[in-house]
Parts: sequence; C-alpha cells; structure tokens
Amino acid sequence: MAGVPFDQLDGDIWYNGEFVKWGDAQVHVLTHGLHYASSVFEGERAYGGEIFKLTEHTERLHLSADLLGFEIPWTVEQIDQACRETLERQGLTNAYIRPVAWRGSEMMGVSAQQNKINLAIACWDWPSYFDPAEKMKGIRLDIAEWKRPDPATIPCKAKAAGLYMICTLSKHAAEAKGYADALMFDYRGRIAECTGANVFYTKDNIIHTPTPDCFLDGITRQTVIKLAKKRQFEVIERAIMPEEMADFEECFITGSAAEVTPVSEIGPYNFTPGNISKLMVEDYDKEVNPS
Repeated sequence: MAGVPFDQLDGDIWYNGEFVKWGDAQVHVLTHGLHYASSVFEGERAYGGEIFKLTEHTERLHLSADLLGFEIPWTVEQIDQACRETLERQGLTNAYIRPVAWRGSEMMGVSAQQNKINLAIACWDWPSYFDPAEKMKGIRLDIAEWKRPDPATIPCKAKAAGLYMICTLSKHAAEAKGYADALMFDYRGRIAECTGANVFYTKDNIIHTPTPDCFLDGITRQTVIKLAKKRQFEVIERAIMPEEMADFEECFITGSAAEVTPVSEIGPYNFTPGNISKLMVEDYDKEVNPS
C-alpha cells in the first residue's frame, strides 16, 4: 500500500447502503461537505477480525452528526453491521475502518436544509501509527501555535472534519521541524491534546490528564483510564498548565490510530518512558487482543 494514493486502493467501499468498487466511491466537486465542512467521521481499528469499541464509535458518529444539525439515515445497529461487512469484504482482520457522513450537493451555500445525507465506510490495512521499533523510546512532540477553540465557538464534542484544519496545520509544522506530532494548548493556555490523540502525564505514580471540556473525550482515552484504575493507579482529570510539564516524569498519548504511545520530548520538556507507560502499552494491547 505504501505510496499508493488512497483513491487508488483495491477493494470495495460501503456507500449509501451498497458496496461499490473502490474507485467508484466518489462525490461531486460541489458537495456541501467539501465546501462548508458539514462532515463527520470516525476512526476505528480491527484486531483479529473484531472492531474495537465499534458501537461506541458508531454512537459518537450519530452524536457528531446531531451536533452538526443533520441525521444519519441509518441506525447504530445498521452502521455496526455495515462496518463488519466492509471489514469482511476486504478480507482483513487487522485494519483501520473509516465511516464518514456528509451533506451532499442538492443545495450550494451556507444553508443546506434539503441536502441528502450520505454515508460511506472504507477499511484498509494500516499498521501502528508510529514506528513500533521506536515506540518505547518515546516520540518527540512540538508545541503547536494553533489552540483548541472555546466550546462556545465550535461543536467541540463532534468528531467533525472542519475541527481538524488546525490539527493538520500543526502536524505539518511539527513534521517540518523533525517532530512526530504536536501538542496543542486550548484557548485559555492550558494543555489540551495532540493533533489526533489525548495526552497523559505521570508524577509520583499518579496519572494526570487534561479535562476534555473543549476537545474530544477519546474512546481510547476512556479505555486507558479504566485500565489504569484497574491497576489501582490514581487518575486525576484536571486543568494542566504548560509549565507543569517540567515536573512530570512520564508522558504518553492515546487514540485509535496512536493506540498508546510514550513521549520523550515536548518542546523544551523531557520525559523518560517508564513503568506506567509500559504497563499501559501492554494492557491496551491485551485489551484489544484478548486472545
């Protein structure tokens, strides 16, 4: 798959209730979702033929659409089944699954009351987001110039396409400097999240993570918190200021794509991946691969 554009992969995509050839899953250039970001999506992983937390992801897809003012014309159960069928049709057991819903092209303008709501589901082979050989060494993060906005200005609980614009800008800037990703602060100057993952810190065997009041409370984040508490670690969700990073010992990020990935550096701050990071990597791996 390396080097092959995503519109040229092989296989089928579930598209508005039926399977179409990969290259035929297209939208018009005047699609509302392209011009006005009226699009929501999910990122899911399958392990051993089972899609992890599938229903939770589908429920969030419906919630995201509701927050953007449209209704997906398929139930959670129907979308769950379509995701499973797509995975099976592609002949994959370990894969990434991408459901996406968007307003169509019936009306072109800010108003789109009559636009059809479309839904597509694609899946493909996708290994670990970060190099497994380097993972436990910890990745390096830049500090982004862009900040997560005030929730009074965006639907921050939606996994909506438009909210990722500043994430792309931040990640590109970080990669240009040789970093793997970027940490974003929020509109108040507090630590928020990375461009596509939540962040955790440790100090004195206690785990600290920012309160998700202006960004997504990730499904992987929720899973890791439960795993940490199962090991009797105290997990504190709170406002965290940037200067506190000078005193934290370990850092790791979480997400469906990133899974659990230790961090060794964020801008001027350094961390040493240790026991808690190792346990969370191992526990998450066991959680998604129970066999």
